[in-house]
Amino acid sequence: MNPNLSDWDDDLPPEPEEVYQDLFRVLKRKSGFGLFFVQCTPGEADKFIVKLPQEIPQKKIAVLRFVESIDNLYQPVAEFVKDKQVDILLITGLEYSLYKYEKRSFGAITEGKFSNLTSVPHILNHLNQQRERFRDDFTISFVFLLRSFSINYFIHRAPDFFDWRSGVFELPTTLEVVEQESNYLLNEATYYNYLKLSHEKKIEKVLEIQDLISEKHQTENSRVSLLFELGNLLFTINEYEAALISYEKVIDLKIDKCSTWYKKGEALRKLGRYEEAITNYDEVLVFNPDDYWAWYHRGLSFSKLDCYEEAINSYDEALKINNKDIEIWGIRGMAFYYLGIYEEAIASYDKAIEIKPECCAGVYYYKACCFAKQDIIKFAIENLQRAIAISYEKYQNRAKIDSSFDGIREDERFQALIE
Repeated sequence: MNPNLSDWDDDLPPEPEEVYQDLFRVLKRKSGFGLFFVQCTPGEADKFIVKLPQEIPQKKIAVLRFVESIDNLYQPVAEFVKDKQVDILLITGLEYSLYKYEKRSFGAITEGKFSNLTSVPHILNHLNQQRERFRDDFTISFVFLLRSFSINYFIHRAPDFFDWRSGVFELPTTLEVVEQESNYLLNEATYYNYLKLSHEKKIEKVLEIQDLISEKHQTENSRVSLLFELGNLLFTINEYEAALISYEKVIDLKIDKCSTWYKKGEALRKLGRYEEAITNYDEVLVFNPDDYWAWYHRGLSFSKLDCYEEAINSYDEALKINNKDIEIWGIRGMAFYYLGIYEEAIASYDKAIEIKPECCAGVYYYKACCFAKQDIIKFAIENLQRAIAISYEKYQNRAKIDSSFDGIREDERFQALIE
C-alpha cells in the first residue's frame, strides 16, 4: 500500500464554503485588535459582507466603504466608529488609494506583474507609521477586503503594518461569479468609454481585467474577449507596445477576429512599424474586403513609407465603400500632391470641398499649393484666401514659410494675405 495515498488530496484547493467557514470561526473567536486580509473579487466581497452578520450575529459588524483615494485611514475610522459599538470593521475600496500613485510598466501589467516597488503610496506610509496607534486606540478586528494586486502592495510596501496580521484568507471564487463579473465588465467596455476615464481609473480597469483573465474558472471565450479589451484600454493611453501583447495573445489563441488584426495594425502604425501594420490590415481584408478603415489606414501606412501609388490604390478601395468622408479625399489629394500630379490632387480636394466646404481649411490650403506649383497665381491666391478665412492664424503663418509659394512670393496679392 502506498503510504502517501491517504494524503492524495492535501494539495487540492479548499472548497469556497470551507474558506468562508474558517474565516467566520476565526472572526468569531477573535476579541480586541486584529488585522485580517481577505483576497477576493468585488463580487465575493459583496457576498461575504452579506453572509458575515448572519454567521456571527453576536458580533457588531460595520462596513466602511471608500470610493476615492485617501491618504489617512486613522481619521475616517475614528469618525466612523465614534459613539458606536463595533467588533468587526470591514473595509472596502482601499484600492483607490493605490491606483493614484501607481506608475506602472504597462507591459508588465499584461503579464500579471506589478512594478515600481520603490514608490510607496501615502496611505501605506501612513499605515506603517501608525500601526501602534491603531492597536492602542481601536479594540476592533479590521478586515480588509482586497484584490490580489492590493494584497501584494501590503506585502511589499506596507510590511510593518502587514506583519501584525491576524490572518490572510483567499476566498476561492466560482464559475458563476467569474462569468457574472466578466460579463458586466465586457458589457460596459467600449473604446469611447475608456477615453473618458481618468488615468487612475484606467489603471483600475486594467487591473480588474487582468484579475479576471487570470481566474482559473475563466472560460476561453471570455478570456479572449477580456484580452482584446485590455489591448483596447492600453491603446487609449498610448501604451501601444503593451496593447500589442494583448492583441497577439488573442491571435495566438487562433481566434479569427478581424477586429484584433485591425487593432494590432493600428498599434503597429502608431509605433511607426508601417510594413507590419500593412500586413495586419491585409489579414483583415482577407476576411472582410469591404472594411473601410482597414483600407483607409493601409493607405496612410503606405503614405508614411512614401509609397504614394500604393496609398492611392488603398484610398480608392476605401472610397468604393464610402465616398462621403472628406478626410480620405484630402489624404488622397496629398498623395497625388507628393507625386507631383497636381491636377489629380486638385480633383480630390474638390471632392472634399463639395462634401463639406466649411471644414476644408487644409484642403483649400493644399489646393492653393497645387496651383502655386503650376504658377496659376489667381487660383492659388483664391484658395489661400479661403483657407485663411476659415483658420486665419494657422494658414497665414504657414504660407509665410511654405516653399510651395516661392514662385508667387513677390506677388502683391500674396504679400497682402500673409502680412
